[in-house]
Amino acid sequence: MARNIGSRYTAHQILGRGSAGTVWAGEGPDGPVAVKLLREDLASDQELVGRFVQERTALLGLDHPHIVGVRDLVVDGNDLALVMDLIRGTDLRTRLDRERRLAPEAAVAIVADVADGLAVAHKAGVVHRDVKPENILLDMEGPLGPAGSHPALLTDFGVAKLIDTPRRTKSSRIIGTPDYLAPEIVEGLPPRAAVDIYALATVLYELLAGFTPFGGGHPGAVLRRHVTETVVPLPGIPDELWQLIVQCLAKAPASRLRASELGVRLRELLPMLAGMPPLDVDEPGTEPQPEPYREPTPEPAAEARRRGAVPLVPGAAPADSNRDTHTSMRVPAPDELAGGAHGTARAPRAPGQPRPGSARNKAGGRTSGASGPRPGGVSRAVRKRRITLGVAGLALAAALGVGGWLAVGDGESTPPARDSRHSTPTP
Repeated sequence: MARNIGSRYTAHQILGRGSAGTVWAGEGPDGPVAVKLLREDLASDQELVGRFVQERTALLGLDHPHIVGVRDLVVDGNDLALVMDLIRGTDLRTRLDRERRLAPEAAVAIVADVADGLAVAHKAGVVHRDVKPENILLDMEGPLGPAGSHPALLTDFGVAKLIDTPRRTKSSRIIGTPDYLAPEIVEGLPPRAAVDIYALATVLYELLAGFTPFGGGHPGAVLRRHVTETVVPLPGIPDELWQLIVQCLAKAPASRLRASELGVRLRELLPMLAGMPPLDVDEPGTEPQPEPYREPTPEPAAEARRRGAVPLVPGAAPADSNRDTHTSMRVPAPDELAGGAHGTARAPRAPGQPRPGSARNKAGGRTSGASGPRPGGVSRAVRKRRITLGVAGLALAAALGVGGWLAVGDGESTPPARDSRHSTPTP
């Protein structure tokens, strides 16, 4: 469906949609053009339109092989449009989605092209403020460069500045794409040329690794990483290239290279990158979410024995022998400590269950159990029972001896001699 843009241009096919508007393929007096028709809410803001008109001269003056040239600015009723050169190709995001990551030589050649374009813009006093793969076009009709890469052109100059006006945004709002925002923007400082260098270095990292250095998760977490975290190294690339990336991702804007320096340095590295395959890098996961606390479930005794863990004291939960912890321990009672320095633990006793090692008979006496004495010593209670039984036995033996003397004696004052080894007292 064709539509007129002003009096000189006709848009007849939608090429894509973005956050700021819709891009159409169209025709003009000088041939094919691309028309970026901005959102209606932008076009209806007269203050914003006036500001954009003021930028017209600077945008029309950006003439470079690696910048998508702006031919005209149209303000017609509710239409606010940028008329640009039509590039036959695709954007870098589409290529990344298809290939995930590029060979280092191709990635560096593309970024060097964009750096050359930024150098011209920065010299003219224009800051892009939204460098990202979506705003980098690949000209499929242009001459092939290193590693068969197509010429790269930067587009959408001035759009981020157009949207970010004091009237339309609050001081606490950040305009831009979180993955590519420089730390100084996150901290509320005015954007200078260095923010484009930081964003372009982020694009280079993404072309090599397949992911951005600080992306992933909630946008707030991404912004925090830009300010607080250091970039994770990429294995398998020359140290000269890595140091270049680190310098351009520096937190301090003054530490970064200028666009002209970056373009030159990148092209110097191209010979050593020839023939190098894409990196084999695993994408890091998103921030793990903390699991809610759950009370530990006691293990069955059989499972505890299988793992080699035993309770430290009777009634305590089995301790994990692989952990250095005191949370599952309780202070033992004095009688539990009386079994010697190396006493083993016993299983908890159910109510009414007799203690192992002794059983009480119906007559109230004790019968020795089958478990025998515990290794490592005899408890105080057992020693006390043995002493009591010994005294009772001696008293019984003495009583039996006196009774026998009274029964068979003939009035003699001393009992007859007895061999205690062969006597069998009768209870």
